[in-house]
Amino acid sequence: MHAWLLPEAIEDLLPAEAAQVERLRRRLLDEFALYGYQLVVPPLLEFADALAAESADLNLRAFKLVDQLSGRTLALRADITPQVARIDAHLLNRKGVTRLCYCGSVLHTRPASLLASREPIQIGVELYGHAGLEADHEVIRLLARALTLAELPASRIDLGHVGLFRALVAGLALPQEVEECLFEALQAKDVPSLRELTLGLPEPVRSGLLALPELYGGLEVLAGAAARLPALPEITRALGDLLRLSSELADLPLSFDLADLRGYHYHSGIVFAAYCDDSPAAVALGGRYDGFGARFGRARPATGFSLDLRALARLVPPPTKPAGAILAPWTEDRAAQAEIERLRAAGEIVVTALPGHDGDWREAGCDRRLVHRDGHWIIEPLNIE
Repeated sequence: MHAWLLPEAIEDLLPAEAAQVERLRRRLLDEFALYGYQLVVPPLLEFADALAAESADLNLRAFKLVDQLSGRTLALRADITPQVARIDAHLLNRKGVTRLCYCGSVLHTRPASLLASREPIQIGVELYGHAGLEADHEVIRLLARALTLAELPASRIDLGHVGLFRALVAGLALPQEVEECLFEALQAKDVPSLRELTLGLPEPVRSGLLALPELYGGLEVLAGAAARLPALPEITRALGDLLRLSSELADLPLSFDLADLRGYHYHSGIVFAAYCDDSPAAVALGGRYDGFGARFGRARPATGFSLDLRALARLVPPPTKPAGAILAPWTEDRAAQAEIERLRAAGEIVVTALPGHDGDWREAGCDRRLVHRDGHWIIEPLNIE
């Protein structure tokens, strides 16, 4: 095997793409800060039981190894959200609303989709301490703002509510493997499998589960759900929350998908997924996960979203080609050094020409050069013979 080969679905970021990722990272984190979201930087690995939490999905996605100091199992993070919940619950321990943001690499044992990286660069926000819909409103609107700043406005934002599924199966005492199969069939909108799995379930539970895959589209979905789902208090409340958000966020391209249960294992309420015209897959995911911090000693209302900067950078239009670098001579002349520093202070990229590399500087991005003529330092086009 060649020493330069990387594992499948693991790749380097070369200069142009790395620059695009970094531009997006700075732009989004700066915007999050304007809304009061404070940056945290959790570690790349933690004890496995802390990172996996109650989510079987996160547990399967995480690489694990044995800590040679403690003998305990460690995991490389597959999602930063549990780490931020730990910071809020155990380290900051604030009484009121806490807004946090983050950006860093995560590692997956398998890619999330055919073209996905196993090392996404996850960026996102989390809002803790407010149980009302105002928090969901804020993070959904901030997600839309983030995509607009990235020059990739959302073509649609699907809203759902995991409380609908939970209310339908509550009290049935289904074996965990059956509930998992129901969840997977709903997520895939696999109606034949869903019909088979629900045989023997009581009415109106069975009819409600079979209705969920068909309840997607515009605002009419909520009226259809109210007519087709049992009038349980939890279902009525969930549909009311979705209706209120649809009114408050009417300027956004909202739609509804009541069978979308991504993150079901730890989400507790409103969930959402943002799409853009150039991608069939969601570019951002989010939702409410109240009480998740209980495993860290403090249950808190929580909601947030995240997206993958690698995937986003590939979709965002490339920036207008910037001016290239200026090639400066290798010299100890103080006047030349002062001019170089002046140019850099003005935002120019200045590359010093190390000896013995004539003719190679366009590879470094140089398109101009600094030369001394008639007692003055001037910039002229870089012409390579």
